[in-house]
Amino acid sequence: MHAPDDDYESDDYDGYDGDLDEATPEALVWQLLLMINPGDEESALQQFADYREALAEAGGETDEPVWLIKDAIDWKAGYYVDWKDSESFIDSINELAARWNLRIDWGTDDTADADFLDGTDVPALMATAHDRLREHGYTLWTWNTGSDSHAGWIALRRDDEAMQVLSTALGIEARPGSDAF
Repeated sequence: MHAPDDDYESDDYDGYDGDLDEATPEALVWQLLLMINPGDEESALQQFADYREALAEAGGETDEPVWLIKDAIDWKAGYYVDWKDSESFIDSINELAARWNLRIDWGTDDTADADFLDGTDVPALMATAHDRLREHGYTLWTWNTGSDSHAGWIALRRDDEAMQVLSTALGIEARPGSDAF
């Protein structure tokens, strides 16, 4: 696989010198995928191919690219869980953090324990994961699904400002996971 084209080759968003107002939606999606797959351009390329395929199936245009992105990155570079599915949230974040050999301390030895799961919710777990990831230079992000589901991704902490700018350019209402929607 190769990079989508020469305009997308920078794997460091801070180095992207294009004008976001003039960037194509595909260029913005590519930059997002690079940010949420730090150091793993191969995964970003695969997810970009999945995004392009879904876009083609949608007739070549979409008003909300975040939903196509969600499908392309789910459990690979992103999470999407029901508001009450704490166990799936933990499993998803553990899977994502493992890409960098990180383990989240959830405050219990048994995250499948019914008492633990009954005593917490996804926003509380999101705040915990956000705090633990920040300790290692990452930020857990969440975006507004417009429903009672929670969704997001992880990016390098140094890219926090760029993530806000890029998300806005894509029409995605995103914020750090410490402040769940």
